[in-house]
Amino acid sequence: MGPLEAPPLIQISKLYANYAFGRRKGAAWDRCLLKFRNTILEQIAKGSPLEEILDRLCIEAKQFFASGHFTILAVDPAGMLRPLAGPALPNAYLQAMDGLLVGPDVGSCGSAIYHNRFVCVDDIENDPKWAACKQLALPLGFLACSSMPIRNEDGQAIGALALYFDEKRAPTPTERSLMETCAELCGLALARQQRILDRERRATIDALTGLPNRAAFDEALMQLRCELPGSWGLFIVDVDNLKITNDTFGHDAGDVLLRAVGQRIARAMAPDTVFRTGGDEFTIIIQGADFLQDLYRAAEILIAAISAPAEHDGHTFLPRCTIGGAVLAPTDVMPSAVRRNADFALYHAKETMRGGFVRYWPGIGTRMAYRRDAVRNVSDALGDDRINVRYQPIVCIETRQIVGFEALSCMKNASGRVLPASLFQEAFSDARVSAELTKRVLAIVAQDIRSWLDQALPVRQVNVNVSSADFYFGNLHEKIDRSFGEHSIPLDHLVVEVTEDAYLGQRDKVVSSGIRDLRMRGIKVALDDFGTGFAALTHLLTVPIDILKVDQSFVRKLSPRHPSTAIVRGILQIARDLGIEAIAEGVEAAEQIEMLAELGCARAQGYIFSRPVSRSKAIGLLRRHGIGVPGSLPLATQDYLSLGSRKVA
Repeated sequence: MGPLEAPPLIQISKLYANYAFGRRKGAAWDRCLLKFRNTILEQIAKGSPLEEILDRLCIEAKQFFASGHFTILAVDPAGMLRPLAGPALPNAYLQAMDGLLVGPDVGSCGSAIYHNRFVCVDDIENDPKWAACKQLALPLGFLACSSMPIRNEDGQAIGALALYFDEKRAPTPTERSLMETCAELCGLALARQQRILDRERRATIDALTGLPNRAAFDEALMQLRCELPGSWGLFIVDVDNLKITNDTFGHDAGDVLLRAVGQRIARAMAPDTVFRTGGDEFTIIIQGADFLQDLYRAAEILIAAISAPAEHDGHTFLPRCTIGGAVLAPTDVMPSAVRRNADFALYHAKETMRGGFVRYWPGIGTRMAYRRDAVRNVSDALGDDRINVRYQPIVCIETRQIVGFEALSCMKNASGRVLPASLFQEAFSDARVSAELTKRVLAIVAQDIRSWLDQALPVRQVNVNVSSADFYFGNLHEKIDRSFGEHSIPLDHLVVEVTEDAYLGQRDKVVSSGIRDLRMRGIKVALDDFGTGFAALTHLLTVPIDILKVDQSFVRKLSPRHPSTAIVRGILQIARDLGIEAIAEGVEAAEQIEMLAELGCARAQGYIFSRPVSRSKAIGLLRRHGIGVPGSLPLATQDYLSLGSRKVA
């Protein structure tokens, strides 16, 4: 009950009825009763502390009894007595009652609560209800005790009001009626307190998992001290792919997953406290010495606990998580610094090693600041239409003619300088920016292809890079259909390039199903940077692609005795056996071209042929060196070394 709330009218009416008997004692008695009642109700309505209200009730009520001492007890959810007030009773006595389990023979209060009715004991020494407790009361001179149950709005006993006498006797009818009134006032006070506790619980407890929530974490964090470095730390746990679970199996499945993860974290990290601090985020305040001494081992235990299969509605889920951690450092003067550092570590883990753990190190903060700047700059460039595309030719090694282009994004900065994607690639880690950039590049490429086709230029295909974010947003094919459909361009002119990391770095089915969907639409898919992700080759069978792009780190080291030659030879043989086209990236020397030809590689791109160029220069290259153009000339490697800007992997 808040300060402006009042007891329900029906309860007030009952209180008046209980006081009516006092009128026969005269106006003075009636005024005293009314004053007593109003005093307690006013304290309840004003929101005074429960202990203060009940102590005041015990003290004020004593004036209406010739003798006797009051005590008020509540019963907790486990059925144990909890003293709330008893200003005239020794603390030792109240403490002795604390924790006694309610029962039919647990004194007057335990019996009154158990039976939910008034209990009168006029002889403590000889009443069986006091057999186990009389040694507590008799030494204090208490010879009799009657108890009235305190009930909630549903009539359930939630406590008891006890009246002790220094003589063996029962309460008079007037005293019993007064006890009923006092018990009702106690019920109102306890009901208000319970509503406060419920509100506080709802405010600090996550309803889904039952764990403390973000508000509780913020409060707990403020209580942590920073004088002793290494004395505590934080784990921030991000549940991977919760949105996909919700979208695929429904929010009930997502809720089951979150509950399971929350319970597993709580068990694995006990006795440290776990909080649910976001939709798919949990935070642990680590204080245990074992975990603090080996944070990596603690993360391994946590990841293993979370990753156990979970069942729901006939489906089996394999929960995964990514963790960032930080420990209080000598330079951390505020708890919020540790939380910020753990956040940085989590962001870095999500970008570089999903499903793993990253511990904060000072350089992460600098990198995250650089990333934020990059995201902001690219977002501004998208809004100001300062994103454009440059094209790097893909060449037939045998004829040195252009068979296609790779489209590479670039950005004009505020001063007018054109920046290649290598200078703002940190922004690609932002899913929204990455997806918006893909949309812009597809629109530009489609418009350029339409222009080239209208000029009868021999453009066979243009490769466009996409990220895992494009698959996770679920609308990559819609972007392609919209851009290419607007200009009536057949989809066989497009090749979608997916990095090996995006292709195999995700253990779920989103990227693989997206690749299958593209190929079913007639769009070729190229696997970029092949060989850098240490991926299992069996994925090429389960998730087929059309083109393998041999990473430039191997191509640039080609020589008769270098191990890279064996790797490239193996990749090319795998491609031939699987009927997959191969393109060598990063070719910069004539010797590399010769070795690629000897190894059977048919396509290549690199500086030795051309750097990325503007669309106008791409038109000139197609007219002079495009495959199938009458009189087309081989692309002379020395002619274009100064064109454009450096290729971006």
